[in-house]
Amino acid sequence: MADKSINGTSAIRQKEIFQIDATIKQETFKMRVAGYARVSSDSKDQLNSFAVQVRYYTNLIEENLSWEMVDIYADEGISGVSTEKRDDFNRMINDCRDGKIDRIVTKSTSRFSRNTLDSIATVRELKAIGVTVYFEKEGIDTAKLSGENLLTLYSLFAQEESVSMSKNMKKGARMRMQKGTYTPSNAPFGYRMVNRQYEIYEPEAEIIRRIFAEYLMGSGFREICKNFNAEGIPSRTNNVVWRKGAISSIIKNERYVGDLLLQKSFNQDVIPYKNKINKGELPQYYVKDNHEPIVSRIQYELANILLNERATTVKLEYEEYPFSGKIVCGECGGNYRRKITNHKAYWVCRLHDTDKKDCVSERIREDKITFAFIHMYNKLRKNHHQILAPIVITLNKVQEQQQRENLELQNINKKIATLTEQNHAMSGLLSRGILDSALFISKTDELKKELKDAKDLKIRLLGKLRKDATLEETENLIEILDELPESITEMNEEILNEIVEKVVAKDNQTIVFILKNGLTLTERM
Repeated sequence: MADKSINGTSAIRQKEIFQIDATIKQETFKMRVAGYARVSSDSKDQLNSFAVQVRYYTNLIEENLSWEMVDIYADEGISGVSTEKRDDFNRMINDCRDGKIDRIVTKSTSRFSRNTLDSIATVRELKAIGVTVYFEKEGIDTAKLSGENLLTLYSLFAQEESVSMSKNMKKGARMRMQKGTYTPSNAPFGYRMVNRQYEIYEPEAEIIRRIFAEYLMGSGFREICKNFNAEGIPSRTNNVVWRKGAISSIIKNERYVGDLLLQKSFNQDVIPYKNKINKGELPQYYVKDNHEPIVSRIQYELANILLNERATTVKLEYEEYPFSGKIVCGECGGNYRRKITNHKAYWVCRLHDTDKKDCVSERIREDKITFAFIHMYNKLRKNHHQILAPIVITLNKVQEQQQRENLELQNINKKIATLTEQNHAMSGLLSRGILDSALFISKTDELKKELKDAKDLKIRLLGKLRKDATLEETENLIEILDELPESITEMNEEILNEIVEKVVAKDNQTIVFILKNGLTLTERM
């Protein structure tokens, strides 16, 4: 900087500094934080534990000046093995997707999820949208690079803990079975569970009695179903579509005579848990006179004798002609019949067999049709979920759209959502000490009663919206295939009748199997 001489004196020019105040004030950013709590179903004081956790996370978030509380999400008494049935957990994840949350604080990985795949998938999704999770017990912060690796390790521990707990619970259940003190959690159609005991529910019990009476009077499963469907009699799921399998299951069910066969199926010790029919892998326990019967023992035994006799008769009929009444001609639409030529079995169009000028179709060897069925079944059984699940999804979407168009159902859904939100709000008031426990219990009891009434009304409304027949048959077909053998090497008439509605002979090289739900599968011979 240049010097200036003043009266022979050298002087340095001084800097002048002016401060200009900001016209736009910078806002302090606060991280939007949510707390997640879950109370296990084995908690002895579930409600109290729930309130304590809610209060803890409320205080934790409010004490941090750089945090802003979004909400406390909490699920009561729900298993952590899967995230599918945790309403508040799913609500929290949806709020994250909507950009309402920056960070989640939870007690531990086991409280977040006991399924490693669910846990990792959720954390990765949240991280991708900028939401971090802090697990207090393990000190894992997904904002740090090492967080996900540690989370994988701890989630595996939590998953092993879940498997171990499951084994212990099953061991305890089997011990109660041996002592005759075990009671299943679900009551069959015709009963309700009251104080851990089966209690007859008369509106449904009358239907059970009618099934046994009509069957003993000579009516077949198809006739009973036809009558019930025509009269609009509701089934177990409040639908008015009865199927032969449901009638057969009722006739065979020992619970209607007051007995109890335990461990008909079991869950495998692998996550995700899958229920498997007990075919001798584990012991079963038969408890006689366990509860009040709906039908007499003589009715039950006679009905099952008749069932076995009819099954034997049907089997003998179909052993010789498994495709009788199934095959139709692709040319004229007529039925096929079986013929023996040179000691070989063939199936031929009746019209063609009478006069070849009337139908140009050709006869087909029975062993070729059999091979085509076996090949079709084995492919279907192996891939039936991939083949049938998209059909169910599509049909469900159509049905959901129909339901959304139902104004009354919309209003009920809104009421259920409002009551659920009020219930969460009450929990928040309790955790903040604004509401005392006596008033909380009183108010929540009222809310729960209103919620139950609303849900019961919704069930009745849904029952009136008849399910699409194709959806019913597709769901039923999936259930049937789940229980059938993974593969077959020879003709099985029972499987044929369970899954195939009709067989269309296009020509002597092409067979089309039309399944019970209308799906067509083509096989070349």
